[in-house]
Amino acid sequence: MTTSCRALLISAPASGQGKTTVTAALARRARQHGLRVRVFKTGPDFIDPMLLERASGSPVYQLDLWMGGEAHCRALLHEAASSSDLILIEGVMGLYDGTPSSADLARRFDVPVLAVIDGSAMAQTFGAMALGLSRYQEGLPFHGVIGNRVGSSTHAEMLKASLTPPLHWLGALPRDAQYSLPERHLGLVQASEIADIDARIEAAANALGSAVDFEAIPETRFAAEVVRVIPKLLAGKRIAIARDTAFSFLYNANLDTLRTLGAELEFFSPLRDAELPDCDAVYLPGGYPELHATQWSTNTDMHDALHAHHAANKPMLAECGGMMALFDRLADTQGQSWQMAGLLPGETRMQSRLQVLGMQAVDLGHGELRGHSFHYSRLSTSLIADHQARHQNGREGEAVYGSMRLTASYLHLYFASNPQATAQLFLP
Repeated sequence: MTTSCRALLISAPASGQGKTTVTAALARRARQHGLRVRVFKTGPDFIDPMLLERASGSPVYQLDLWMGGEAHCRALLHEAASSSDLILIEGVMGLYDGTPSSADLARRFDVPVLAVIDGSAMAQTFGAMALGLSRYQEGLPFHGVIGNRVGSSTHAEMLKASLTPPLHWLGALPRDAQYSLPERHLGLVQASEIADIDARIEAAANALGSAVDFEAIPETRFAAEVVRVIPKLLAGKRIAIARDTAFSFLYNANLDTLRTLGAELEFFSPLRDAELPDCDAVYLPGGYPELHATQWSTNTDMHDALHAHHAANKPMLAECGGMMALFDRLADTQGQSWQMAGLLPGETRMQSRLQVLGMQAVDLGHGELRGHSFHYSRLSTSLIADHQARHQNGREGEAVYGSMRLTASYLHLYFASNPQATAQLFLP
């Protein structure tokens, strides 16, 4: 069974061209036209989807051929197409970067590409770049281009005129601070932290104007995927999940997987709450503990609650920032340090440069789980790793530490890659 829906994959020649801003603007513009729009993000990203959810008004999921697999991506796309007028997929890095790349995803599902090109320092070369992107590899469906950071309406017309048919021009965003999205060391600032985020998105949508012809976007046919029966291995189990400004890196697919496994989810704030919800297991996802170190270090009631949970030999999964919060101390780049929860011996220290970036997989004894790692801190600990993850190319990846029923690592796991293995992390 197949269903049809207009769809675009928004990519660019490189990172930093403004894909997220343009995708958000397109999503909001579509809503202004009364269209039902769903947005996806290619690759392992937590922050961009938060902004795209604000723009689209719907949950944003990841589409990644390696991390989630083709069948998972097909199922997500078919479900979205069944209830939407338009699907937008924000790509990762440059169009042809990575294995698999955004271009590979576009080809696999026959989704037309829309290129976002920073036109701030070019004129006719804009057209040459667009043509090259559209023809670099055979078989790539390509729809058109949006110019970003354009200097004036005259400049925009010059860029438009440089395009070679049949490439479509879908408008331009001016070089204006009112559209820009603030950034920090892990990427864009979270949507909940930007007071005027909706005004910025609305302004960008309005700036695109009438150049966006949604009716001209081709329809793509999305096939259904055979539904896998996932046993309710977590039936009757309640999982307490940390979710606040310090612990916010949660995939929607991870939450869906836990629910499909039968778990009941209860959210709490490690920063504000004094105790854990009544639960059988705890999940501490990544985020920004380094930005909230003072508040976290002083919430000793929650530290005690986590110690009690651990002492009772109940399951706990701590990923990246969630793991950092459980060591003895955390230090910033200036040497200031804070007391953490102290469930694990050692210290994490922030660095000025990115330490690890990339897709990784690990077998914790119940089958391979896939995910990714992306962090600016280094760990110093006496712990010996229970397991070692591997990068896509086989190179040694992140360590996975165990302490009773606590599993801790810099890895952000993608639960949908292996639901049955995921269940074992939360079972007694």
